[in-house]
Amino acid sequence: MPYPSNIQNLGSLADPSNHCEPIDILGEDPATLKAQLRMMLTIRLVEQHLAQMRKGGLIGGPVHLGVGQEAVAVGVSQCLRTSDRVFGAHRSHSHVLALGASIRGLFAEALGRDTGLSRGMGGSMHLWDGPRGFYGSVPIVAGTVPLAVGAALAAKLTGTDDIGVSYLGDGAIEEGAVHESLNLARTLKAPVLFVVENNFFSSHMHIHLRQPSNSTARFAVAHDICYEIVDGNDVVAVRKAADRLVNQSRTGGGPGFIEAVTYRWYGHVDWREDVDVGVNRSIEDLVNWRRRDPIHRLATALRRVGVWSQEDESGLIRELEDQISRAWGEAMNDPWPPEDALLGRVYAPRRVVRE
Repeated sequence: MPYPSNIQNLGSLADPSNHCEPIDILGEDPATLKAQLRMMLTIRLVEQHLAQMRKGGLIGGPVHLGVGQEAVAVGVSQCLRTSDRVFGAHRSHSHVLALGASIRGLFAEALGRDTGLSRGMGGSMHLWDGPRGFYGSVPIVAGTVPLAVGAALAAKLTGTDDIGVSYLGDGAIEEGAVHESLNLARTLKAPVLFVVENNFFSSHMHIHLRQPSNSTARFAVAHDICYEIVDGNDVVAVRKAADRLVNQSRTGGGPGFIEAVTYRWYGHVDWREDVDVGVNRSIEDLVNWRRRDPIHRLATALRRVGVWSQEDESGLIRELEDQISRAWGEAMNDPWPPEDALLGRVYAPRRVVRE
């Protein structure tokens, strides 16, 4: 798309008092919209359950939650297939769940059980689900961005039209490896989609303390990469932007870049809201951003056209809560990894090479 004249400020997208109305669903398939609503609710309820279990001491390691950001992963994932190569970061529950990963597998991983997505060896931040196209999340900021470019290049060299996807945050965009990756992807026309979830915070520090602009899309401009800036709390807008850029990558057009403007309701880690740390994060901010809730905006839009009701939503929530409760109970009863996994799943077996 043509670059706009001003990418130095996100304008109304950064103001939570704007874009609170129901999203535009004109021309969209109601069944698809309901599936998106179901997935966003699933992610929301799973993460809220993780928050409570962590607060109650049943989860030993930290959980980095993305409640409020569900529309980004759901919108992007709708444009992907299992042969694509998706890479997350340290806040990737939504990314793997939106691809269809097992709720029980996620819970088991958070609990360190053998049935977890990473066989209980990684915890909440180290997730893997290769059969569904998710090739890893790590707590190293920007650590998976070069991997997504490499995976995309491998897809291109093997003659497929699969793509790589790199989820990253507005904090990761400040890492040198990201800029090397953007440059290499553009130079080699690697079929990779960079998805920046701009929630304005790097840990506890607001973007205005770290960057001269609150928009990260200027880095796509610097590397001559096609980009879209979208309301990250509008699942239809995210899906449309992703569809355009994914199709471009699949047909030889090189990399794409989405800046999805959103906000996380919890603080940097665990169940706390973090309104007492950092800058520009207050109770008032949270109240305002919750009015832009991606789930509420889609549900309201569906009700207005007569294809959804409050009874439908209440029934769906009860169904999902039952599913989540069962998954948690099963994960709690799952076995721990065997003792030999401590070394066997970390180090490759030694091989003796004889001349």
